[in-house]
Amino acid sequence: MTLDLTWLGHSGFLMSDGEMTIAVDPFLSGNPMAPMAAGDVRCTHVALTHGHEDHFGDTIEIAKANTAPVIGAFEITNFVQEQGHDLVEPGNPGGRIDLGSGNWIAFTQAFHSSSYQGRYMGMPCGLILCIGGKTIYHCGDTGLFSDMALIGEIYKPDVALIPIGDRFTMGPGLASRAADLIGAPVVVPIHYDTWPPIHVDVADFKPASAEVRVLTPGEGWVI
Repeated sequence: MTLDLTWLGHSGFLMSDGEMTIAVDPFLSGNPMAPMAAGDVRCTHVALTHGHEDHFGDTIEIAKANTAPVIGAFEITNFVQEQGHDLVEPGNPGGRIDLGSGNWIAFTQAFHSSSYQGRYMGMPCGLILCIGGKTIYHCGDTGLFSDMALIGEIYKPDVALIPIGDRFTMGPGLASRAADLIGAPVVVPIHYDTWPPIHVDVADFKPASAEVRVLTPGEGWVI
């Protein structure tokens, strides 16, 4: 089986095995890197790492238009229901949600914050997404932490999506260390260059033990 991975810019992705398509952190409106509009997104699920506006993004519009369940921290899914969308799948770090057909999402810890327009949105998370026989670790927004090695040992991701933009997350140097701890054979840098405060040189992202795959917004990659 194969998985089509499309970067939406910033931390957003579409992940599809041909039957299930998950929109992760679908921040499109207001995203200068966005390759499409929210109204163009077709998906079966929406999954969120945390509640910040640059990740929650167009969740409500996309979920309603696609009749898609929203997967996220308990507080996030409560907020989604308050916006008139009752299809939700709440979770928290350590938990796992079965999506059927052998697909699932698990929540990991992430070291960050999580709020939406001043409202607390629960624990920030990383996501382990098993779709189409492939395992993807979306680190979410996070600093470096040693248990990334344990996450890699337990889930053995094929690909890790790692923030490198500095200031609000790891910069390229610490992100390189994170990639080495996780141990995925391929890593993709995310959460950088969207705005000047997180502009970095992606060439400085140099893990010792993984291939770096640099995507452009809208680029599809079959793994």
